[in-house]
This record gives sequence, C-alpha cells and structure tokens, in this order.
Amino acid sequence: MPISSYTGNRGRGVGGGGGGIRGWAHSLLPTTAKSKLPRKPRRRALLRDYILSHFFTIGLCISLLLFLAVLVRFVGFPRPFSLSASPLRSRASRLLRSRKPIAKKHPPFQLNNVASGASVDITTKDLYDKIEFLDLDGGPWKQGWRVSYKGNEWDQEKLKIFVVPHSHNDPGWKLTVEEYYERQSRHILDTIVETLSKDARRKFIWEEMSYLERWWRDASDNKRKAFKSLVNNGQLEIVGGGWVMNDEANSHYYAIIEQITEGNMWLNETVGIIPKNAWAIDPFGYSPTMAYLLRRMGFENMLIQRTHYELKKELALHKNLEFLWRQSWDSEETTDIFVHMMPFYSYDIPHTCGPEPAICCQFDFARMRGFIYELCPWRENPVETNQENVQERAGKLLDQYRKKSTLYRTNTLLVPLGDDFRYVSIDEAEAQFRNYQMLFDYINSNPSLNAEARFGTLDDYFQTLREEADRINYSHPGEMGSAQVEGFPTVSGDFFTYADRQKDYWSGYYVSRPFFKAVDRVLEHTLRATEMLMALVFGHCRRLQCEKLTTGPFAYKLTAARRNLALFQHHDGVTGTAKDHVVQDYGTRMHTSLVDLHVFMSKAIEMLLGVRTEKSEQSPSQFEPEQVRSKYDAQPVHKVITVVEGNSRSVVIFNPLEQTRDEVVMVIVDRPDVTVLDSNWTCIKSQVSPELKHGKGEIFTGRHRLHWIASIPAMGLQTYYIANGYVGCERAELAKLNLYASSDHLSCPKPYTCTKVEGEVAEIQNRHQTLTFDVKLGLLLNVSNTDGSQHIVGEEIGIYSSSGSGAYLFKPIGDANPIIKGSGNMVVSMGPLMQEVFSCPKTAWDETPVSHSTRVYDGVNTIQEFVIEKEYHVELLGEDFNDKELIVRYKTDIENKRIFYSDLNGFQMSRRETYDKIPVQGNYYPMPSLAFMQGSDGRRFSVHSRQSLGVASLKNGWLEIMLDRRLLKDDERGLGQGVMDNRPMNVVFQILVESNISSTSDHVSNPLPLHPSLLSHCIGAHLNYPLHKFIAKKAQKLSLRATARSFSPLASSLPCDLHIVSFKVPRPLKYSQQPIEDPRYVLVFQRRVGDSSYCQKGRSQCSRLVDEPVNLFYMFKDLEVSQAKLTSLNLLHEETEMLGYSEQSGDGLHEGYLLVSPMEIQAYKFDLRHHH
Repeated sequence: MPISSYTGNRGRGVGGGGGGIRGWAHSLLPTTAKSKLPRKPRRRALLRDYILSHFFTIGLCISLLLFLAVLVRFVGFPRPFSLSASPLRSRASRLLRSRKPIAKKHPPFQLNNVASGASVDITTKDLYDKIEFLDLDGGPWKQGWRVSYKGNEWDQEKLKIFVVPHSHNDPGWKLTVEEYYERQSRHILDTIVETLSKDARRKFIWEEMSYLERWWRDASDNKRKAFKSLVNNGQLEIVGGGWVMNDEANSHYYAIIEQITEGNMWLNETVGIIPKNAWAIDPFGYSPTMAYLLRRMGFENMLIQRTHYELKKELALHKNLEFLWRQSWDSEETTDIFVHMMPFYSYDIPHTCGPEPAICCQFDFARMRGFIYELCPWRENPVETNQENVQERAGKLLDQYRKKSTLYRTNTLLVPLGDDFRYVSIDEAEAQFRNYQMLFDYINSNPSLNAEARFGTLDDYFQTLREEADRINYSHPGEMGSAQVEGFPTVSGDFFTYADRQKDYWSGYYVSRPFFKAVDRVLEHTLRATEMLMALVFGHCRRLQCEKLTTGPFAYKLTAARRNLALFQHHDGVTGTAKDHVVQDYGTRMHTSLVDLHVFMSKAIEMLLGVRTEKSEQSPSQFEPEQVRSKYDAQPVHKVITVVEGNSRSVVIFNPLEQTRDEVVMVIVDRPDVTVLDSNWTCIKSQVSPELKHGKGEIFTGRHRLHWIASIPAMGLQTYYIANGYVGCERAELAKLNLYASSDHLSCPKPYTCTKVEGEVAEIQNRHQTLTFDVKLGLLLNVSNTDGSQHIVGEEIGIYSSSGSGAYLFKPIGDANPIIKGSGNMVVSMGPLMQEVFSCPKTAWDETPVSHSTRVYDGVNTIQEFVIEKEYHVELLGEDFNDKELIVRYKTDIENKRIFYSDLNGFQMSRRETYDKIPVQGNYYPMPSLAFMQGSDGRRFSVHSRQSLGVASLKNGWLEIMLDRRLLKDDERGLGQGVMDNRPMNVVFQILVESNISSTSDHVSNPLPLHPSLLSHCIGAHLNYPLHKFIAKKAQKLSLRATARSFSPLASSLPCDLHIVSFKVPRPLKYSQQPIEDPRYVLVFQRRVGDSSYCQKGRSQCSRLVDEPVNLFYMFKDLEVSQAKLTSLNLLHEETEMLGYSEQSGDGLHEGYLLVSPMEIQAYKFDLRHHH
C-alpha cells in the first residue's frame, strides 16, 4: 500500500541466516553483565565485600554478628529450586531452566475436550475490556504520547541498534504479480545482490518466494551464486519464506500450511536453507492460528505490525510489545512463540525509526530530490550526510532510537528500513546504505553515546535480544512468563479487528469480492481431493505407470495449482483488496488450475476403478465433472444428465473425508422419469423436483433435480447409475409443490402436482424438526423440534448504506434496513428426501438483489437431517446498489448477551463480545467457516459457511452475516478504486440448532473460547469438503450391465475426531528418482476437540473417537506403510523438541501408532507400496 502523511504503506521483509551475528555479539556485548534492573546476586556480593573489608575495624564479634545478620537477611537459607521464588530470579536459577518449554507428561488419549485453557499474563479480551478507545491525540506520535527518557537508561547496558533494510513486494495489488515482477521486483533483487556484495556490513531481508522463484529462473549462474553466498554469510536473510505473506483473517489453515510449505520447500531445495524467523508487516490483523502453525514448522520468532492502534498504545505503556504468544487451549506451554510487535502506525521509514514521523522521514534518503518517491509531507526532507552535518544528524536520529527503545524492555532495538517496492535501483540502495553507514560510524566512534548501530537481519536482532535476556532478567513482578524466552509476558487471543486511525476499522475486507473468496475454497478442496487421489494412484501404480505420471504434464500442473492457491492467500488476494484487473488475474489462475485438477481427478478415478483402457496418457477421460465453470468469473453450472430410453449413465462419487459418508446427493437430469441404481444394480429410493432460478420472471428452468442417498467409503469411490426404463425399479418420486405468487404468474411445471399456499405461514419438516415461514415475506420464523422444544429464528435480509466504506473499511451510516417488502414468488417443494422453501421476494428495486432457498433433508444415518440449509443467490449489480452492503440477520431467542464465537482460519474458535465503546464496524469479525451463539440454558445456534465472510452479534440473540458489498469510492488506503466488480453468486450456510446434554460453564464469565460440538465439526467438514461427482461422458445400454465399480482404500473409517488435513506426494516430479530410504508420502492429521457438553457420538453418526491409538501401518487395505516419521508442518524438520510437540508425540511410531493430542496438527512422512 502506498504512503501518505498518515496512512503509511504496507511492506514486506526478510531475515538472514545467523552468520554475521557472532562478530556483532563480541563487539557489542560486555563480558560482565550490566542491567537496567539491579540484580540480587551483585547486590549481595557488594555488601559481603564491604563487610569483609572493614572486618578488623569493626571488631571480630560485631563483624561476625553483622555478617550473619546480613547473610540471613539478604541471602537466606538454601532452599529447593523454585520457579516462583522471586519475580527477579537470579542468573543461577535462570541457567537451570531450559529455553524450550518442558512438555509435561499427560495421557496421549484424553477425553476429546480441552478442559483447562492456557494461563497467561495478558489476553486480548483483557486489553479490550481495559482500553477506553478515546482516540486521543498524542502529539508528534499521534496515537501514543510524547515519549521522553532520562538519559541514563543505557549507562550499564549499551543500546544495540539493528537497522534492517527490507522491501515489501506485494504479489499483486495495483499491478499483477507478473507486472510487478517485470517493473520492480526483478530489479530489486538484482540491486540487493549487487549492493550487498560491495560491503560485508550491509544486510537485507526478503520474504516472498513467489518473486524469488521467478527471479531465480531468470538469474544467471553468477547471480545465483552471489545470492547464495550472501545468504550463507548472514548478509541476506530469508524471513517467513512462504510463497506469499498470507492474509490471516480469510485464509483457511489448509491453504496457509500449503503456501508456507510451497515456499519453504522450494527455498530449501534451491538455496539450501530453512527460515526460522517470520515477518508479517502487512496483513490486516493477526490470528493465533498463524503463530501455532509457525511454531509447529520450527520457527522461533515472529514479527507483526498491523494491530489496533489503541492496543499498541496500551502494550507500549507497559513495555509489553514483545511477548510469547500462547494458544488459548495450551496448558502445557508447548505452543509459545516469541513475537515482536512494531509500535507505530506503519512499516514505512517515517514510522519505524522512532515516535516522531516528521523526523524519521528525514532519514529516508530515497526521498531526497532526484529520486522517484514523494518528498516528506512534513516539509522537512532528507539531505545527504557529510562531515559537516553528521554530528547533528546522528544526534537527531539517535534521539529517535532512544525514544523508541523505551517502549521495549531490552536495550536491543529493531529499526526496519524500507517500504513497498523499495531498493529498486542501485542509486536508491546506495543512498540508504551510504548515508546510514556514515551515521553508524559516528555513533559507534563515540563511546559516550552508549550506543552501537549497524545494519542487521531479523535473525541478528532476535539472537542478540535472546542473549541479552539470558543475561538480564526483565520480568515484571508477578509475571508468569514462559520458559521459551524469559523476561517477557505471555499473551493469548487474536488481533482482530484492526483499526489504523480515527476509529477506521478494517472489517470490510472480510467480505470484499466474496465471489472469489468462494472460488478460493473450491480450489482448496479440489486440490486437496486431487492430491489424495493421486497419492492413492501412486501407491497402487506399477513403476512404468508412475513414471508416465511424473514425466507428463501432471506434475507441473499440480505444482502450478499449489502455487496459484498459494498466491491467492496473499494479503491483497483472498482479502479482495486488489485492482479489478489484478482480481481477474488471480481468478484466471485459479480457474485454469481448477480445470487441470478436474482432468487429473477424472483420470485418477479411471485408474483406481480399473476402467482406463487407452494406452495413451494424453487420451481424454471417460468422465467429466458434474459441476463446471465456463470462465473464471462464472458461477458453477451443473451438467445436465441426458438418458434416453433403455440406457443409463454412470455417476462416480469421491468422498475426500476419512469416514464413510452417507449423504443425500443431487444431480440435474433432463427428464423426471428416471431411476437410480447402486453399483450392484440395486434400486435406490430417489426424488425429483423442479430446478429453480433467480429472477422475477419464469423461475422454473425446465430441468429437474434428482436426489438420492449415496454411501461412499472413506477416501473412496462409489458408482451409481441413472437409468431410463429399468424394469423392476420404481421411478424417482415426484415432489409435491405449493406455490405462492403475488401476481398470479406462477404456472405449475409438468409433470408435478401443484397447490396454492394457504394461510399466513408455510412449513417444511423432517423427522427431527419443523420449520415455519412467513408466507408474506418468504422468511424463516421459527424451528420446532420433535421433542417439543421451539426456537425463534427470525430471518431478516437488510442493507447498510455507507459513505466511507471501501475495499478495506466498513463504515456504515446507521443500522441496516430490512429490504423485503413482500414474498413475490414462493415455491414449497415436499418430497421424501428433501423439502424446500424457495423465495424470490419483492424489494424496492425492480431487480431484487437476493433470492433464497431453505432446505431440510430426510436421510437416515446422515448428518444432513439435523441441518437447516440456507442458500442465498446474491446479485448486487447496477448503480441502484452503489455504496450498499447486504446482510442476513438471524434474530433468535437465545440469551447470548451479545457474546458469540467465530472461527479463526477454520482451525479454532475465538470468543467475541460486542462493545458499546467501539462502533458497529469494530464489532464485526472474520468468519472463515463458523460462528455460533450460546445461551445460559445451553441452547446453541451455529452457522457454518463454505467461504469467508464477516459476522457480528449487535443485539442480544442476534447473529448477522454480511453477504456482499458494492462500493463506489476508494477508502483512502492506497487502492485508488472502490469495489464495483460484483458477480452473481450463491452463498450457502448450514445452520444447526442444538441443546446441551450436560451442564456448561457460564459463557459470559468464561473468557476462553468454547469448542464446536462434534456434530458441528462433522457438518463443517461435509460442507467444506464436499463429495466430488463425475459423470460418464457416454451412456451405456441397460442390457450391458457393467461390473460393480467401487474403491475403498482404508481398512476402516478413522475416528470422527481425527481429520486428515492432507494426504499427498509432496514432490511428484521427483517421485521415481527419490532414494529408497527417503519417504515419498505425507499425511497430516488434526485432532478435533468437540464440546463434551453436547452429544458426542449419536447425532453425528460417529462410531468411535480417538480413545485408542490409530495404527498407521494398518490404515490402508492393500498398501504397506514403512519408514514413518513425525515431521514439521512444512515437512523440513524432524526434531520434535524444536517443534514444541509433547514428548509422547513420536512415541510408538516405530510400531505405527499415531499419538495426536487434542487440537494438534501433526505431519508424518512415510513410504507406501502396493502389497504384491
């Protein structure tokens, strides 16, 4: 994002290996420890020396008495080692403690519930409760205060200043990733290599592998060697090393793992290093999920920047800007990771050297006249440093450094030096390095300044900080801290919703470009399913077949799909905050990969079912996906299955989940008189109902929806046949239709039976629940259960008007106004498997922006029968909807006290509370996949989504979710446009209303997040990992019955609380070349935690939980597992201690047993061979 006098910009950085730190440590760190805080051992020693030196003058007896008194008073009697003996622990006691958290022994198979949460010094809820959000003007540091210092703070411990040059390179924002590369990023990388090679004192950090990989392809051998040399000698650090610097609000944890792994593995294979420090200066808020994943990838430290300015101020006041981030469920201290939070408004140079941007800007030497960047908005511009002005300039700069250092505990200071796409030319880089080196030389040559400054990497900074913290105890009295790095507080919680100034909250991007947020998740689950199928193909294929797969286009296109998904996780990609043509580029890349993946899936299905007969791998598949997109911004369309008399068409269904799945499935057929048969040609009960479409005209398409209950084995395939004229089977049952039309235009489609809706309410039901609707408005009113309980669920569709909203910001004018004026057209379909209310309502506009369907399912042994499915078709198109933001609001009778829970990255929940002291937009939070409310009576109302959106609970019992937004204006955060490229789209929710079976804790007083029920977990998995359906391209004669076609790779379903995050061959290109001892497969598991207050097994169709170990060796039916080893989530570390896993995690693996603790994600490398 570009800079302005206030807004700053968004940038990226990198950290280097630790090669250069040793010389720095020897030159700057005194051999005798000195401290800002007096240390007890030193005080005692001085007193003892004093007594001894006056021993003979005082007299033997008095001296002895005094000595004993002092000994008892100050030293005390020896006592057992205790962690809580004193908040200021001696160095001796500190050295006894491991720097790594000590994992406590605990049973590997606990109940599937995390009873006790983390104990920490600070929670983000505590901060929100305490802060008044007054937005006071702090003077030069507008969002803080006038920072001062006494001058003696550095007398004993010298101020050690690391200036870290960096360049933030967005992989797409105002230009596409390729446009940025050609115009700027390639030149920046060239500049880094050339300028750093001139002087070993120069340092730099780089973050984005998407650009580095592209540059590497173009770079000469000499440039590559020079780059590696700079990395190896510690001048250049790769920080983060993901494909991109991912968003943390909308991205799903699967995609985050994928994008970091893709970048880290490429980096390790190409440059030979593994990053250990993360750098995230530009995501708009931060999730603890990211901290957890980084910790389990072997990262040691992380840096963040964009957090609420009031929260930064509060942390800075108490020197808490550096902390150990701990997961809310972690009572074992295994997830702690060290975090540095930058204190000021932006990561640009005016906001990084100190609290006064007008002064810091004078030290951005790329703003001197003659360069391409804007001059300082404070009208005092940088000037070349020379012998005449160096004393004055260095004094001014050091004053800022000293002021900034008072906000932190140690005397080790980090000063980033960069901005968006900086260091683009040699002249620019030389200007920065030349001027700063002269300033450093002056500071370093004057011992009276008690400071030493140099260029550094992120690793230089963190190593020196940790060394200082090892010598000096910076703990505050009463602080629990962490064994990982002592002297700092522990923090739990997330950093949403971000505000950068004047109560401007960045909650708009939770919803901007929702169409592409949905495509992102489709690509995600399609990639996951393809990886799974191809891993099974590799496991079953013979050597020649495998070689064909690795030498053909498959491996390259699979890698491209991984990278296109990774690219969209960028914090201007999935956020919806890029220029229109950049969004088109992202969308086109994702669409291309979806097409490729569907081709691979269809061929994999043929191989696994044994129906592939052609010898050429290039020949087209016999199957095609049941849903296709004509272009990158088109809604998916169901393929119409045409079956003539005496023929059938095969439908093959793949289940990407780890449990057998019974589910009501749907395809589109061109005629209603069809029959469904399973792979053994047994008749299956089915239902047909008319296909419906959005619009005020004809709502029937003339095609038909065919439903039946399918049963598909875990990670397996099952074939069904759609037949016409099959003797001995009943045809699909026709749904009965009730119609309501305000203008009497709605005609009954053939061959259905229709009646008119009578009365003011309409109902649909299954064996568990009855839903009641207001006929006049077409909206849900309440839900009644068969046990007699009733739940008010008043549905409302509304629109916010706004004047200041943009791609990033949500700034409504007042409350949302309801838009439904009347029912318009309403169709109630009732059948044995699915019942539905479809409403295309009247609004104030000729073209209504929304129509919606509500469905319940009657499928025995399916979890669908507990779900209310809502599907909203949204068309926020045309100038009538400029500066409008569309929401759906559920008004329930649940007493939630405006407290609710929303998920973080599909991985964990976060407790949310609506505060009157912040505006509506600040009470909106990200909802990647789930939000729920709970009342004191234990009733819970959950909404599952298959795409990321924004959610709030603005009044007691209300849950509202934003569906789309159309914004005419730019919100002055650098994009330079509004959001006007809306597409027609469907948003699907699955709603669960449930009651507890045992007492629950008081959700109002409990600061910890609650967990979803196990049923809720299962619903979310079914929604986000849907069945993949493929249709045979050709019909077959009924007289030629095919043999039963199914594929079931697992020996049995896995426990319901053990989820396979991914199953893949990480390096398909190298599959055949990998040495026999090198495992070629990866399985990543997640242990879900279900709230034990709710039904554990029954309703979710669970047969078992992880109450006994799962054996990896016996997981597959016909495949032999060998060489299994626990690895990091980026697949690059195998030392479990450095990853923070419990000591028992790797135990039993030599016998195949998987020990996965609740909430953990664990990756395993192994090899897989077919039994011969």
